[in-house]
Amino acid sequence: MKLAIKNLTRRQVPPIAFRTIAEWVLGADYELSLVLVGDTRSRTINRRWRGQDRSANVLSFPLDRQAGEIFLNLGRRSINYLRWLFIHGLLHLKGLRHGSKMESLENQLVKYFQTHEQNDRRRTRHR
Repeated sequence: MKLAIKNLTRRQVPPIAFRTIAEWVLGADYELSLVLVGDTRSRTINRRWRGQDRSANVLSFPLDRQAGEIFLNLGRRSINYLRWLFIHGLLHLKGLRHGSKMESLENQLVKYFQTHEQNDRRRTRHR
């Protein structure tokens, strides 16, 4: 998994296991660009590419079969919601559309990685 993260906001990059989650969902050969944006940039991109004049929480753009880009709007969102949005964007890159299958996978992945990340933080604090 090749992952490039670009933060275009003044906020810190959230402590989410982006690479681990992306590799789990998309596979080791995928190249992903993750761009962290705020409401203004998200609105501009959404207006230009989707014709919707409002900010979006997450926008996914497949570039080819093994590469894509996600714009994640940090806004004033919790870590758990940002993790869910990231997973949501990854599943779109994988080709899933909104529906019960996508929702079920989102719920499973969010639960797994939320627990996984919390356990990693606990182990790190106790060393």
